[in-house]
Amino acid sequence: MILHKMNSRIHVLSALLFGVALGCSVSPAHADKKPQQDVKPFAGPRATVLRITWLYISPDTGSEKVTKEQIGREMVVVEKSGSWIKVFVNTDIEEQHSDRDTPMVGEDQSPPPITGWMEAKGIVEETTPNGDQILMGAAANQEALASNPRGPANAAESARLLYRRVVEMFPNSPLTPEAAWRAADIQWQVEKADSATLPSAKERDPVYRQTMDEDPLRKVIKYYPRTRWAAFAAFDLIDNKLCGDWEGSTQCPEKEADLYLKYADEYPDGPRTAQALYEAAYRFAVLKDMYDANGDDKKSEIAHNQARSIAAQLKAHFADSDYSLRADSLVYKLDEEVPVYGIERN
Repeated sequence: MILHKMNSRIHVLSALLFGVALGCSVSPAHADKKPQQDVKPFAGPRATVLRITWLYISPDTGSEKVTKEQIGREMVVVEKSGSWIKVFVNTDIEEQHSDRDTPMVGEDQSPPPITGWMEAKGIVEETTPNGDQILMGAAANQEALASNPRGPANAAESARLLYRRVVEMFPNSPLTPEAAWRAADIQWQVEKADSATLPSAKERDPVYRQTMDEDPLRKVIKYYPRTRWAAFAAFDLIDNKLCGDWEGSTQCPEKEADLYLKYADEYPDGPRTAQALYEAAYRFAVLKDMYDANGDDKKSEIAHNQARSIAAQLKAHFADSDYSLRADSLVYKLDEEVPVYGIERN
């Protein structure tokens, strides 16, 4: 991913570092090309915090407070004193930038890191035993809280940051590919939800609406090819190519069915393949109804047969999946001439 080097101002662990860590954890045999090796900050070990905690000017809770650090914030440890550690911490603004918004290394747009003292409890360093497992578990907890309506408002962001820390701090961990995917997926889903609130979300042509940043997902595919995490990432990317409101046009379901079938061909045994096949079958069912409405019996029959064929493929390869059962129900409606799209005409 994006390469990062420490400059003379000790521009500590910006969002660029996530990409570098991805590259460092993959062997040449499994990557398109060997990523450049990460340059470790010279100040000390990387670290992050598992709880919201105050940063102080000196190692004393009575001293002046600098700022409140959030869960998952990236830090570098520069000094220790008893139960206190002195750290360099990046700013909230740096962490909230997406990769496409992050300035190039050496430019001065990003604010400098903050330095101060914090209590050492709840801190995970890259030297912490089983630190990768600890961070992964903490991230999963935050992700679960994010799905709870009563959970913290920033739980999703905390989960994303913690997953990123797994990638940066433990690039050789077996958990790193999954952490990279989860961090990218959380960002994708948040951007997707934001995009859906805009008037442009209903635009038929996706070029006229706000799309999600593809870079983090594409880098998961690049650095972890032929893994289930790459398959997850590739499925997400289809979102940017889908129509908003079909507006009764056959072009949208035709194009989208092709996208899902292409995905299923590329990932025949992937964790999202059954879903992709069902999505394709549904669109062929929709096309049958559209062609019927247009009086095009030939195309209607072809779409009906394609839906049947995909349902049979699901039954043969994903018999235990709900998507197989859903496809059977879909085809039954077609056979019974029950509309899938639009309003039934009496």
